[in-house]
Amino acid sequence: MRFKQYKEDGSCDLEFSWKERLTILLKGKIYFSHTAFRHFGNILVSMVASWQVNFDEETKKKITYPEDKIKTK
Repeated sequence: MRFKQYKEDGSCDLEFSWKERLTILLKGKIYFSHTAFRHFGNILVSMVASWQVNFDEETKKKITYPEDKIKTK
């Protein structure tokens, strides 16, 4: 899985390999061992922090709560 962020507006594509797509199709999930999940979390937090610089000021100020409904394209 690869995160590809666009510098122009801060949007992002999450790209999966063919093997990952097949795994998701057949199993309906992606399993992370405790160690793999820790590494994934560490990398994700690091990426999210560095991505903030590409967002416009309005987006940087948005706050999302767990109960919020999020509209996507």
